[in-house]
This record gives sequence, structure tokens and C-alpha cells, in this order.
Amino acid sequence: MFSSSNGNGQKEKVLYITAHPKNQESSYSMSVGAAFIETYQKENPNDEVIHLDLYQSSIPEIDADVMNGWKKAGEGKALSSAEQSKIARLNELVDQFVEADKYVFVNPIWNFSFPPVLKAYIDSICVAGKTFQYVEGKGPVGLLSSKKAVHIQASGSVLSPGSDFAAFEMGHRHLNVIMKFLGVPNLEGIFVEGTASASDQAKTIIDKSIRKAREVAKAF
Repeated sequence: MFSSSNGNGQKEKVLYITAHPKNQESSYSMSVGAAFIETYQKENPNDEVIHLDLYQSSIPEIDADVMNGWKKAGEGKALSSAEQSKIARLNELVDQFVEADKYVFVNPIWNFSFPPVLKAYIDSICVAGKTFQYVEGKGPVGLLSSKKAVHIQASGSVLSPGSDFAAFEMGHRHLNVIMKFLGVPNLEGIFVEGTASASDQAKTIIDKSIRKAREVAKAF
């Protein structure tokens, strides 16, 4: 966790969510993410940045324990220790997400989508009554309309909107749908791409992505 303060007394929470097993020294997406956060903190020294490293955190999958636990809880029955532990952690994750004002997601693309741990995390934050609600005549309505989100994603090929292989990309598109579902007005994408298909230009690609990340961070 990083936090500091300035003279205006205002403070917002930024949840920095990373889904990469490597650090910024050996990951393109993480290095761009680090540049984003560094710039953001310089521009907003009063804000609190909370780093949620999904690979170093407990992110329960929705398994038999969770499903059975939810059912038992609804029926007023006692839960097993495993059911209690997993459901409690899922509640912690969604409450943390709701309490944050801004989100920064960072991940690589693996086989056209993000790592499985990010999908497990997404499942933990899509909770009726907390991040969305069902409204008669409208269906599900997102509850996070006051939030802001940025997505930093790295891929060896060029997959961003408008590219020849954009239809294969299922990471940013998936996350964008989820943010809209939860009511977040916009998910800005920073794409670090082509580092494998144009490996001789990798440094130029990274430098360009870092410059963009710093620009976006200043306005975020």
C-alpha cells in the first residue's frame, strides 16, 4: 500500500490490480503499470494506492464449497470451515472493490485472453446488491457509475481495436463488458502490443506505451 497527503485534504482510493506472475523488471505490462502508478502518485500525492497482486493473494474460485456455502447461508444452515473461509474472502474482495474510487487493471494476454486468476477475481466482484442490482423492467443495473477505470494489457501480437486480429482479442473486450455491466462509465485501454511479432521494435513499443501511460495517469 502507498499513501501520502497534500494540502487540499481530499483523498481517493486507487485499486491497482495486477494479474502477472512476474515483476516490472521482467514484464512489459507490469513495467508500463509501474510507470502509470508512479506518475499518478506524483500528480495525486494525497490519494491512496492499494496494490492487489492477484498472484500473491487468495482469490477463491467459485467451486463446490462456495456454491454449497451460498445455498446453506440462504437456508440458515451452518457452513463448513472451508465454505466459511472462501465466502468470507470473496466478501472482502468485493467490499474492497466497492470502496475504491478508481481501478487500474494490468495483465498480459495469454492465448487471446487474460490469466485465469483475473477471471476468478472478476467473478468475486460481480455481486448482486453490491456492484449491480436487478431492477424490475430493466434487468441488471450497475451500481458503480461514479468510478473510473484504466486497463493496461500487453500482447506479443497486435490485437487492439482496428487491427487485423482484433476479433481474436478477448481480454480487454471481456473486461470492458464487465465494467459496463457494473456501471463504470469508461474503461480506457493502454495496449502494449507487437513485442513478439515485431521483436526488433520492442524497446520502441515499450517506450511509446510508457509515454502514453504517463499521459493517461496525469488525467486519471
